[in-house]
Amino acid sequence: MISYFIVGSLLVIISIILSSFSSRLGIPILLIFLVLGMLAGIDGIGKIDFNDYSVAYTISNLALAIILLDGGMKTKFQAFRIALLPALSLSTLGVIITSGLTGIVAAWIFKLDILEGMLIGAIIGSTDASAVFSLLGNTNLKEHVNATLEIESGSNDPMSMFLTTILISTIQNKYPTYVNFTVLLHLFYEFGLGILLGCIGGWCICKIINRLKLAHSLYPLLALSGGIMLFSITNLLHGSGILSVYLCGLMLGNYPIRNRFEILQMFDGMTWLSQICMFLILGLLVTPSDLLSIAKPALLLSFWIIFIARPLSVLFGLLPFKKYSKKELLFLSWVGLRGAVPIILSVFPMMAGLDNARFYFNVSFFIVLISLLIQGTSINFAAKLTNVIAEKMCQPIFRGGISFYQENSWEILIYQIKIGSHLSNVPINQLSLPRFVYIVAIFRKNKFVQVVSRNVLNCEDIVIFIGKTSAIFKLEKLFNS
Repeated sequence: MISYFIVGSLLVIISIILSSFSSRLGIPILLIFLVLGMLAGIDGIGKIDFNDYSVAYTISNLALAIILLDGGMKTKFQAFRIALLPALSLSTLGVIITSGLTGIVAAWIFKLDILEGMLIGAIIGSTDASAVFSLLGNTNLKEHVNATLEIESGSNDPMSMFLTTILISTIQNKYPTYVNFTVLLHLFYEFGLGILLGCIGGWCICKIINRLKLAHSLYPLLALSGGIMLFSITNLLHGSGILSVYLCGLMLGNYPIRNRFEILQMFDGMTWLSQICMFLILGLLVTPSDLLSIAKPALLLSFWIIFIARPLSVLFGLLPFKKYSKKELLFLSWVGLRGAVPIILSVFPMMAGLDNARFYFNVSFFIVLISLLIQGTSINFAAKLTNVIAEKMCQPIFRGGISFYQENSWEILIYQIKIGSHLSNVPINQLSLPRFVYIVAIFRKNKFVQVVSRNVLNCEDIVIFIGKTSAIFKLEKLFNS
């Protein structure tokens, strides 16, 4: 048991160290975690023989719940107002189109029965929230493009999961091979229950957090435990736990909540740990030598998804919406990132005992590798090429709550006056600060400067503000006007 702890902690430490090279090398950090897991596996230098699919499935689901809870908390209601309908179209119709086109070609390439080909299509039909949230976090995209990708990745897993389970049941002859009313009713039930429990559960968790007086470090644990419990209950009731935990995070992130910044800070760390553990375990689960026999046809199928199936699903999914330019549609097509979810879904056939289960897993894993390698490494280039990068906003170098009441009604923000900023050489008394926003300190070349109205702000000054939460957006406008 002790050796497992040593190996596990060593793998996490190596993953964290290697993550610092990710941006320099232009390699997605999730790909590094995945490859490291493969190197530690049975065919790699670690020689770890791990093949417990039920454990991998459980840990991956827990990790995915934490990632989606954090992703939902960082998604603003404004994003839903901007891109809800287009994103929902991509997460339903888009997944069906991608899965169908992929399934037909998969059956032809691998010489499978059409239902088996469709099963492969369903497994890899959705984009992955962990990959999208991770890779888009450092790219400043246009608001409606970013919102579309975030909401799509957070809401398209239920459709892919539904199609996968239906096809597995069909192959096992538990359901007829056609879609009937009962199947459609179950789909609406799964989506509806996920939405209902996610919104109600998130609202209840907000109320509980705001009413209880606890040690400050317990609030993040309460929010995390509440989200995971909601995820589990929704799954137990055969709803979409993935959708419910994402919406729970959305409620937590957009309503007044006690100790918001402590919660966000802990969620950041937990999300990183979840991504590391999930991709390491999924990497351990695969036997790299098994991928060689399916490499050529799987590579061909990967290219079909990237260059044909995903673009067609975006084209038809967003056809009713005229807000996207051709270049934006091209970028949305390119960011059809596959990640942890297809690998997790590929475990379903193994747990169901299907004959070609290991084959489905290997194909899905290979396609995820290619997606992260080709699409993941080129996102910034694609964003520049298609002109979807927005003007970089001036962000505070620190932001935190200083009130421990029901909501953080007062906050502290620290900004640095950048070279070339329009606020450089401006006297403090001419700043036109919003009401209830005050400068409390200035640091210039690591020395404290007394705050008086006639003082002039210089480049690279560190300025500390205190303000009411309701007025902070006006301060952000001041720095970015």
